[in-house]
Amino acid sequence: MQNNPLRTSHQEAQPLVTFIITFYNLPVQMLCKCIDSILALSLKPEEREILIIDDGSDVSPMNSLMQYGDKIIYVRQPNGGLSVARNKGIETATGKFLQFVDADDYLVTAPYDHCLDIIRTNTDIDMVMFDFTDSTDNQQSFSDQPIVSGTEYMLKNNIHGTACCYLFQRTALSDLRFTPDIWHEDEEFTPQLLIRAEQLIVTNAKAYYYYKHSGSITTQADDESTDKRLSDIRGVIKRLHMLCDRVPRSERLAMQRRIAQLTMDYIYQNIIQKRSSQALEQCITELRNDGLFPLPDRDYSQKYKWFRQMSNNRLGRAILLRTLPLLKRER
Repeated sequence: MQNNPLRTSHQEAQPLVTFIITFYNLPVQMLCKCIDSILALSLKPEEREILIIDDGSDVSPMNSLMQYGDKIIYVRQPNGGLSVARNKGIETATGKFLQFVDADDYLVTAPYDHCLDIIRTNTDIDMVMFDFTDSTDNQQSFSDQPIVSGTEYMLKNNIHGTACCYLFQRTALSDLRFTPDIWHEDEEFTPQLLIRAEQLIVTNAKAYYYYKHSGSITTQADDESTDKRLSDIRGVIKRLHMLCDRVPRSERLAMQRRIAQLTMDYIYQNIIQKRSSQALEQCITELRNDGLFPLPDRDYSQKYKWFRQMSNNRLGRAILLRTLPLLKRER
């Protein structure tokens, strides 16, 4: 095992995939299960690079990782958050493709091998978008959509927000990095990543196992966490909105769809988290001042059209404020 970015002899040739595993204060057994899931894939040792980015954990997992020898590269840094850890992984990686993996999740062998087969067969592909699962059921068959650009796909479809559902060429990133010190960093990163993909294949392979646990930021319900979460997603929407002025028209239309979707979800989360008419009206006023409200009159989906119509006036917002928390509780 290495605790710095130096490469062993079998890594002198460029790996096919660099797996960037971010780790912070988790049970080391989870990290080992994540690593084992990568070692179980149909990759030769020289085809894979496994980076463990330890974001300043209270206790280093290094002793438990000695069993992996030079199969992994361990990098420890002062705590800076997920964005900083992933950016360190990007800077350190040498693989042709990159794959982000959170240390408490893992890759599912057969579906992910299918994703690897896609990039082996289609040598010019920039990105594979796959699905995630929280079930241990084995997926038996896979289907892929025809090759499109990331912009074409975003124009007609909603996308996965999590960056872990994309296997993509490192060169596609250019100068794109994660914004430090925010939650929902993926929501800002993934649409910008997608518009950089000239050739994208979308597959239904459920290749990423997502572990749900009570300690995640999405489950923290105290007022400070709620305000942080809402403030950060509003900042993401504003920065993507500003980006629209600097991209070509087709990319702008694709980005506008994503921004509208995120804005709809932002209003929804304000309703669910705050449950206050005053807070909701303040949210609407802020979005209006940012040029993000009313929501664009576009035929994105039936859910979007319904929500747009209801949120566009005070009476509709009052109805949403009463009904949405009840619907969420029933689920």
